[in-house]
Amino acid sequence: MRLIRGLHNLRSTDCGCVATIGNFDGVHLGHRAVFKRLLARGRELSLPATVITFEPQPLEFFNPTAAPARLTRLREKLAAINHNGIERVMLLEFNPKLAALPARDFVQQLLIDGLGVRFLLVGDDFRFGHKRSGDYALLQTMGAAEDADFTVENLHTVTHNDARISSTRVREALAQGDFTQAQHLLGRAYQIAGRVAYGEQRGRTIGFPTININLHRRFSPLRGVYAVVVHGLGELPHPGVANIGNRPTISGRDDRLEVHLFDFNEQLYGRHLAVEFRHKLRNEQRFESFDALKQQIQQDAAAARAYLGLN
Repeated sequence: MRLIRGLHNLRSTDCGCVATIGNFDGVHLGHRAVFKRLLARGRELSLPATVITFEPQPLEFFNPTAAPARLTRLREKLAAINHNGIERVMLLEFNPKLAALPARDFVQQLLIDGLGVRFLLVGDDFRFGHKRSGDYALLQTMGAAEDADFTVENLHTVTHNDARISSTRVREALAQGDFTQAQHLLGRAYQIAGRVAYGEQRGRTIGFPTININLHRRFSPLRGVYAVVVHGLGELPHPGVANIGNRPTISGRDDRLEVHLFDFNEQLYGRHLAVEFRHKLRNEQRFESFDALKQQIQQDAAAARAYLGLN
């Protein structure tokens, strides 16, 4: 998959494609249905399928404190898009310049002059351009012009249990600890991936060393203590117990993911791992003392072992 970071990195060979536009956070089954349709149309026209997406996501730019929690950070999203067979991704930096770009200029500069789009797949409620002035009707009008010649198709709604599959529904399922529902919507178990970083090594002092994985997002869709398995350590996933939060007992500030691996004692700094969440054990809470925290961690570990069938 070719990753194109901005219009200035376009090559002449990038002109001519079928495309879709969106955030694609989580790359759930609804997104995958879009990619499947886009790839089919690309084969019909003998053109590569291109996904146009943004970093940061528009809501994160306009109102960062109110933006929804990220299901996937950029690296995970790109990997999932690639896994679905998309040939190219146009990654646009969402900045003041892009936010101020008039809708007609967005179509002309990006879709017509830049990518040479022949077929565009978007929702009929898709809005774009300065003050969200561009819509489906404008795309149809500009696509029919002689210098453009692209067609626009409406995305079909993909449902599960008679409800639309969306990133919002996935977030709601995760917040409720309903990993079965999240898996039905995503088409895979929910994971958070990242590289193991150095932590404060407090867990070692109480017999529960942890690996620390930076979340690379402002908000996490999960918070609390979970039974997990970790991928990337061998042929089979390795069991453990994980905490996501800001560690209120030890005056933590930034959210982080900490995982204690059962019966494991190897150095993993710098390794790229994926943590799969199986069951929520409890919410994050503050304890009156470090000894009380230690006692609770022991209980959490026992509960995670029991859930994972290790006892």
